[in-house]
Amino acid sequence: MLNLDEIRQEFPVVERWLYLNHAAVSPISRRVRTTIEGFVQDHHENAAMHTREWEARHDAVRHLAARLVNAGPDEIAFVKNTSEGLSFAANGIEWKHGDNVVITNVEFPANVYPWLNLQRRGVEVRFVAERSGRVAVDDIRAAVDARTRAVSLSLVEYGNGFRNDIASIGALCREHGILFIVDGIQALGALQFDLKETPVDILTADAHKWLMGPEGIGMFYCSREVMDRITLYEVGWHTVAHAEDYATYDFTLAPDARRFECGTLNTVGIYGLGAALELILDVGIEVIEERLRVLTDGLIEGLRRKDYRILSPRGDDEWSGIVTFASDRYSVQDLHKTLRSQNIITARRGGGVRVSPHYYNTEDELRRVVEALP
Repeated sequence: MLNLDEIRQEFPVVERWLYLNHAAVSPISRRVRTTIEGFVQDHHENAAMHTREWEARHDAVRHLAARLVNAGPDEIAFVKNTSEGLSFAANGIEWKHGDNVVITNVEFPANVYPWLNLQRRGVEVRFVAERSGRVAVDDIRAAVDARTRAVSLSLVEYGNGFRNDIASIGALCREHGILFIVDGIQALGALQFDLKETPVDILTADAHKWLMGPEGIGMFYCSREVMDRITLYEVGWHTVAHAEDYATYDFTLAPDARRFECGTLNTVGIYGLGAALELILDVGIEVIEERLRVLTDGLIEGLRRKDYRILSPRGDDEWSGIVTFASDRYSVQDLHKTLRSQNIITARRGGGVRVSPHYYNTEDELRRVVEALP
């Protein structure tokens, strides 16, 4: 049972703003702030005397990240952000001139530019167009051929919140021996996702959106089955199996996902990410998902009563925590400005106003959005 009053104490942002922009940058909780401050104080007062404790925390947070997505901790690495994780995948594939990668025309740029950067190596980037706000599995199937080496798309699209059919696309990729890379940033922390049940080769997301952690730290999953197929183009002292044996130059890669961590880790970020993951897991990702369905369904009902157009697909397997809407009478810019004038924080995305609440928001707050609109 969600104790909403208790949870809202974690987020003092509610005292100043009606914050509904978690698909952009979320507030951090008191727990995350306290954890970060504790690490900074330790570092400030003791320098590196507690390095072993820091390393133990790295390992613990790796396990927390693995638990969230039901992966092995040996399949989890820490990255700076989603873009870095996607770049590891894009650059790590052994491309041949004339190969292609399939993406969509509604991806956030983080999942576009790493692939466009491959054009100089003779790789074709194939854009599958959305239809009525959705990406059809059949359209991805039609774009795939014998030279397709990878399919890369978002678990949830950032503009309108459409949740892709990851299971079906993953099965398609398995059938054709294609690597399947997923940008999970608009889903992890909001929706349940199980890598044991869904055929994904690489998944990456950073902490500052639905996970409600600090910026500059993220998680990168690479399945054991494909790890040796991803060539490393960013390496350092931490990449190798015996990283602490500084005097012996042995370029044997770490046997697990730590090989993707080329150097000293962002320990303060990892501490913050760990606290964020602990809060999500304590509440329960299934509870969070159910709460987001209630909040977004209620918002949509109110918007429709005032004749706003809902741009976000809402089928049982395609909804997310994002609701994007527009009007036939008022511009997106004017609607966004109206909400902002009342301290209601949203974004302009996907051709409309994008509202992205989180589980600590209330039904009354979502009703305030509708009431504030003309």
